[in-house]
Order: sequence, then structure tokens, then C-alpha cells
Amino acid sequence: MSGDGGLLHIKGRVLAGPDDVRGELWVADGRITYEPPPAAAYGHATTVLTGWVLPGLVDAHCHVGLDMHGPVDAATSEKQALGDREAGTLLLRDAGSPSDTRWIDDREDLPRIIRAGRHIARTQRYIRNYAHEIEPGDLAAYARQEARRGDGWVKFVGDWIDREVGDLTACWPPWAVEEGIEAAHAEGARVTAHCFAEDSLRDLVEAGIDCVEHATGLTEETVPLFAERGVAIVPTLVNIDTFPRLAAAGEAKYPRWSAHMRQLHARRYDTVRAAYDAGVPVYVGTDAGGSLAHGLVADEVAELVRAGIPARAALSAATWGAREWLGRPGLEEGAPADLLVYEEDPRADVRVLAGPRRVVLRGRIVR
Repeated sequence: MSGDGGLLHIKGRVLAGPDDVRGELWVADGRITYEPPPAAAYGHATTVLTGWVLPGLVDAHCHVGLDMHGPVDAATSEKQALGDREAGTLLLRDAGSPSDTRWIDDREDLPRIIRAGRHIARTQRYIRNYAHEIEPGDLAAYARQEARRGDGWVKFVGDWIDREVGDLTACWPPWAVEEGIEAAHAEGARVTAHCFAEDSLRDLVEAGIDCVEHATGLTEETVPLFAERGVAIVPTLVNIDTFPRLAAAGEAKYPRWSAHMRQLHARRYDTVRAAYDAGVPVYVGTDAGGSLAHGLVADEVAELVRAGIPARAALSAATWGAREWLGRPGLEEGAPADLLVYEEDPRADVRVLAGPRRVVLRGRIVR
């Protein structure tokens, strides 16, 4: 089906939810229906697919329009988005980008993006060319600005290396965090923050943050706080796996930071499993777009399983659960037809996610 107005009929196992398995669905005018439409109304033969059906995968932490040096041109942004699409990732939460990617919304052949605006960081406390670099007194104003520019999210940089200390430290005083989060919430946006280390987490949660990216610094003291407040985490384990390489590169200049990064990496699986066991919401994100390629959601799901999260929970963190958290539909009646068809049951083995047989975006077979 290539947008010619025909019907798409999918038979097999439609995984509309973790325990909601249906026998078939149709796609008519780009939308899902479980009632067979009259074929005559479309004037074309029906295209039939068979297999296991999932809603399009979600990458809840990626960066379209960004590479390791800063903003990229439209051609590179398009290539990034296509990399996600080819892997079956059809909904992206762009967790900070200096590029204007609104033009992607007009492309019927590219994934849907939920933007967090541009990163908001402390002066000289983040990667060059990535963020608005400001002082604490300006955090609320920039939070309002990026809330208005984004799609319901704002992204703070909660910690980064302090060169005078030689280690990761919190970027913002508590009063600034409170003002910033309050300002974003007043604009109807949720707030997330980049956090590798331990120091910033309590202040952010007590100030009312909605999510923390990476969250490698969670401890026995802060995990219950996250669970109590319902603060989600997006662990980005495929990115955390780069910590040893980063530590080796910086060891001569910042040995304390290097040792800290290795410690955070060494306990990454225990940290994520402890959070999950305590009831902290966990979602799939890859941090693609900096130094990592797009299209790594299947790898991240596999990493969550290695950490000890049950396979079905890890699958939900990239599909049904993630879409509900982000306020986007899955395989509901009348929902836009963004879905995947697999040859095998991905609930039985999450490695199946890496090879969708068909990718359907806005009701069109794009792969």
C-alpha cells in the first residue's frame, strides 16, 4: 500500500496491549479499524499482511538535528529520522536539539517527533554548541521559552563535570530548579533533566520534576523518592555503555571524574533493576544523535532485559506503555496506523524487535 487509497488488512496476532491480543485489523484512510470496511468504497484491491503486529516503537530519548559537534543540516536530520523509521521507531521524543526540525512534521514519510526544545545548561557546563548556556537566575525564563517552543517537554542539564572540582556536580541551586520547573509547568510542559551522578537528583525530584534521563546516580536513598513521586527514568543503557571509553579518554586530566564514571557504569544494571523493582516508571531511550546512530531501540530493550527487567515490561517500555506516557495512541480503534509486522512473537524474545518484516507509517507501507 503506497497511499493509493486502498485497504490494508493485517491478519495474525495484533498485540493491542500486553494482554490484549486480537486476530486482525484493517487500515483505511490511514487509520486503524477493527471493523472490516467495505472494500468497494476504496476502489482498489486489499493488500493483505500476516504476522505479529505491534504499535510503532518509541525512542523516548533521542536527538534529531544534532550530532556530536552541534546542530546539523536538514539532509543529516532527514537521514537520522529515516534511520529510526527503518528500524521501526515511529515515535520520537527529541530530548533537546538546537536545530529547527518542524519541517519534519510536514513529511508523511518520517516519524512523529515530540520535542523538548533546546537543552538548558549552566554556562560552560555542557557540550559546546548544544544548549542555551545560562546562569541560575535565568533558568525560569528559558524554561518558559523552551516550553513554548517544544511539544510539551523541557530539558534541563542537571549535572555535568565541574572542571574546578574535577568531577560531576549539580548545575543548579535548589531555588533555581524550583523556579524553572514551576515556570515550565505553568506553560503546560513537563520537565526532564540529564543526570549522570547522584548530587542533583533529590533537588530535582523535590522540586517536582517529571522525568530524569540516564539516572545512573540513583541510590538506595533516592530510588524510593522517585517511586513515591512517580518520577520516570529513561536509562539509555546503550549510551551508558560508552562510559568506560569516555573515562579512559579523560583519565589523565580528570581522574576523579573518570573513576566516578566507571563506578556508575559498573552498577548500571543493578541501578535500573532496583528502580524498576521499586515501582519507578522506566521507558526506552537511546540518546541517539550525539555520538550514537539512530535506530537502536531494539538494542536498548535488550539491555533492559539484561538488567533484569521482565521481557514484557521492557517491550511495553518501548511500545504501549511509552505511548501512553507520551500521550500518543497505539493500536486503538481510529488511531493513526503507525505499526510494525513481525514474523515471530516479540513478547517471547525481544530480539525479534530488530527485524520488522513490514513498517507501516500513517497507513502506508514504507518498508
